[in-house]
Amino acid sequence: MPTAPLIAYAHVAKSFDGGHVMAVDDVSLEVTGGEFLAIVGGSGSGKTTLLRLTNRLIEADSGHITIEGADVRAVDPVQLRRRIGYVFQSGGLFPHLSVADNIGITPRLLGAPAEETSARVDELLDLVRLDRAQHRDRLPEALSGGQRQRVGVARALAAHPRIVLMDEPFGALDPLTRDALGDDYRALHNKLKLTTVMITHDMTEAILLADRIVVMRGGRLLAEGTPAELSANHDPYVGELLRTPRRQAERLGALLPRGGAA
Repeated sequence: MPTAPLIAYAHVAKSFDGGHVMAVDDVSLEVTGGEFLAIVGGSGSGKTTLLRLTNRLIEADSGHITIEGADVRAVDPVQLRRRIGYVFQSGGLFPHLSVADNIGITPRLLGAPAEETSARVDELLDLVRLDRAQHRDRLPEALSGGQRQRVGVARALAAHPRIVLMDEPFGALDPLTRDALGDDYRALHNKLKLTTVMITHDMTEAILLADRIVVMRGGRLLAEGTPAELSANHDPYVGELLRTPRRQAERLGALLPRGGAA
């Protein structure tokens, strides 16, 4: 018997500028519990709008979005956001709050006792590989980009969400940090049995991290499937997206000698 999707989008649409710009156009999509889904596409494809519709940062014009079978419009938006983790591109940390206060803000808002919140902060700093003594009391401005993103991930996980939404979470980082943080987050996804929806414009990142990839273009869902399934797709745009990582791999193979430092 098939399990019901954890997140379901049914004929979802969203326009801006008085209806002149169709950001999301009749998108239907299901995300199963425990899945790591990547949504890829160029600027203006609608991928970030779809993510923001999920936790009602913006409201859909039509269609339905359900989480655990309940229509999100029937849930108070503040309560909805507190049970879904959200990781922003630049970390989105509150600049005037310490690392510990940034991570602990949602448990505090949910009424968790101070002692319990403090223990949760320590647990999460360990999970995202940040030394407690060094980082707990720092302000975000004293952190590197990678450290800020680790704090952003910790904050998203603070209230034990089942679902984490990620908007280009590693896009602003240098390649080494991006690679390490992507691997670390995928391990956390598996360990905590999360359901993750990640927006990225980087097809290589999507292939390496996600179980399934959705391709959006012009507000519409163009294709979806595993990397292998997408390889069999005959849409020219999907083919172009897949050619980039292949070309990079071929060029690297030609330029890097075998048996070197790598």
